[in-house]
Amino acid sequence: MWMDSLQEQVIKLTEPRDRKALEEFLNSHGLAMDKNLEYSMVLTDGSRIAATGSFTEKVLKCIAVDDQYKGMGLSAKVITHLVNEQYRRGRTHLFIYTKPENKQIFSDLGFHLIAEVPYKVVLMENRQDGITRYLHEISSESGNIVPSAAVVVNCNPFTLGHQYLLEYAASRCQKLHIFVVWEDRSSFPAEIRYQLVKEGVSHLTNVVIHKGKDYIISAATFPSYFIKEYEDIVETHAQLDLMIFSHNIATALNIQKRFIGEEPYCAVTSTYNKTMQTILPREGIEVEEVPRLTTDGAAISASRVRKLIRRGKIQSVEKLVPQTTYQFLLSSEAGEIIRQIQSDCMRH
Repeated sequence: MWMDSLQEQVIKLTEPRDRKALEEFLNSHGLAMDKNLEYSMVLTDGSRIAATGSFTEKVLKCIAVDDQYKGMGLSAKVITHLVNEQYRRGRTHLFIYTKPENKQIFSDLGFHLIAEVPYKVVLMENRQDGITRYLHEISSESGNIVPSAAVVVNCNPFTLGHQYLLEYAASRCQKLHIFVVWEDRSSFPAEIRYQLVKEGVSHLTNVVIHKGKDYIISAATFPSYFIKEYEDIVETHAQLDLMIFSHNIATALNIQKRFIGEEPYCAVTSTYNKTMQTILPREGIEVEEVPRLTTDGAAISASRVRKLIRRGKIQSVEKLVPQTTYQFLLSSEAGEIIRQIQSDCMRH
């Protein structure tokens, strides 16, 4: 039988020949190769790839089976391999983004639906109660559930612009929920960003700060390998994120309004904001866009702060960030972060 002849092989992603073979196989099945793959494996029949799967951090991705081998259980074999490797690395809470037509395949393999954008993408996880646990956690952090508002921030790092947005939002609602995006692909690690936000809003008495964890989806973790058009990628990402937010998070915390910062520079965030202004009102959630705080004729932004750090102009940063952030930047704890920013001009 074909199944008996198939061999499992781990792809050396640093080896150009292996990487090219994987990319060509994925392309032949209508998939692009994700740029940031951490681990990839293939099932081969001699030199021919029959199936493949990969992951980056806790997200399984780039899973494909050749038409000749469909219906032979290869998806299960690939997923089993990937899950075993993830468990070996200490990761037990796993996610899959895939096309809606593959939903039943992964459901049969123990994954549970979180959200779906029809005809575009589904997000699934291997814990039946994963999002329920998260909603319980943020509800416990919130105390009394009252009509409230929300802001989602990355804060890489926390600036006076962020502080202004949060002060404005807090002054216009009974309770403000602040969600810090939790993926760790920013220059400033998630725990540090969370702490800087906490210190920067310590004077506000009606705010609750939450770790976004796995259910506030960031642009960095949303895969684009099965969506071809760039604008479609951004809009689909926004739709999925907002579906999770409105149907789960907002419902659990009685969030009736979301504040967003005006985005004059980044096309991705601007598209996201426009999508939010279309989708959330349909779900009964008001959206208010707040103009950016400016200084010296330019908007205060985290990217502006990082640019000054990259140039070694730490003193110039002081007028753009709260004292809590500035004192952190002067501390020994920030030393490695600053060195990384200065040595890697492409990092965000």
